[in-house]
Amino acid sequence: MERVLLMAVHHQNQTLERFQSSLDELEALTKTAGGEVAGFVTQKRDRLHPGTYVGEGKLQELADLVEEEEPLLVISNDELSPGQLKNISNRVGVRVIDRSQLILDIFATRAHTREGKLQVELAQMQYLLPRLYGQGTEMSRLGAGIGTRGPGETKLETDRRHIRRRIDEIKQQLKAVVSHRSRYRERRKTNKAFQIALVGYTNAGKSTIFNRLTGNESLEQDQLFATLDPMTRRMRLPSGFQALLTDTVGFIQDLPTALIAAFRSTLEEVTEADFIIHMVNSAHPDHEQQQATVLKLLDELGANQLPILTVYNKTDLLTEDFIPSAHPYVQISAFKEEDRRRVMEKVQEMIQEASELYDTIVPASGGRLLDKIAQETIMKKREFNEELDAYEVSGYIMSEHPLYHQLKGKNEG
Repeated sequence: MERVLLMAVHHQNQTLERFQSSLDELEALTKTAGGEVAGFVTQKRDRLHPGTYVGEGKLQELADLVEEEEPLLVISNDELSPGQLKNISNRVGVRVIDRSQLILDIFATRAHTREGKLQVELAQMQYLLPRLYGQGTEMSRLGAGIGTRGPGETKLETDRRHIRRRIDEIKQQLKAVVSHRSRYRERRKTNKAFQIALVGYTNAGKSTIFNRLTGNESLEQDQLFATLDPMTRRMRLPSGFQALLTDTVGFIQDLPTALIAAFRSTLEEVTEADFIIHMVNSAHPDHEQQQATVLKLLDELGANQLPILTVYNKTDLLTEDFIPSAHPYVQISAFKEEDRRRVMEKVQEMIQEASELYDTIVPASGGRLLDKIAQETIMKKREFNEELDAYEVSGYIMSEHPLYHQLKGKNEG
């Protein structure tokens, strides 16, 4: 474990609870990156000091604490300018990084797919390029600790032109990957697979419910950003209706701008969905702010018009009465089978409300069509009529589904 000191400014427009939650999150991020928090230096200020982030007195307090605790690193809760990085580092005598670089570092250890690795490298380089002046010789080391991992750290200060050239190369490679992803999405659209995106603040329990709804075995950990690369699997609703469920990267407040831009193509999985399940950790003291952060990002992505079911998770950890602020909603513990079934029933109910009723006849020889109807519509009735030697089928279908006119036409006929 790498010993770390954390420093943070309590902004004048922040409540004490909001500031404490932000500080707790910085500590959780540090632990996720493999750091051990040795101490805190905090200050309440009307505005950040332009040269040193905190005031002179607090900077001296930080320098004294560094001498006493002998940490390897100081992490700031706010994004620092190149000048601030250099000034603080020179004063305290150890390496200094900020929250954004810490998040990038965690992402560098979590990316497994080619696309994920390229996106992290791109975000790291775009973030570090203007800050090389403040990094000193530290960035020439390979994997020397928190804030130096991943593909973007090798001698960054020696050749800006090389970095810019590498950024262009990564963008070209990502174009090819994004193009492949787009073709895959188009194929899913052609097949009219109903797509559900699982979104939420990091560590809200998305992977837990994703695994149990799809029978998958992706990583589940009680830490931030356990899932980075999006994963899509098939799930079946109670009626037999089949949908594709995508587990996405966890959202977080103050996500580095470079990272939002780099992961735009990954987050496009959300915008291409037909339905969103928004997981919220109801046991978290700052769950309302976390919920607002996700909704703000969905709005920026242009996905806020999609139907959203809010799932308040971790009810088993609640110590007091909980009042939901979003509708429609379901309160659950993702580990309970009956709760997961309630989620699927609610999703099915909302899809049914947005669909149209059909009533049709399928010949006994139309087994393949019958299976398709069962999997791609919400079938409510299937009875064999011996006189007609056919099945009487009724249920609900989305108006844009390829089968819509066929089933509705038979009904009208």
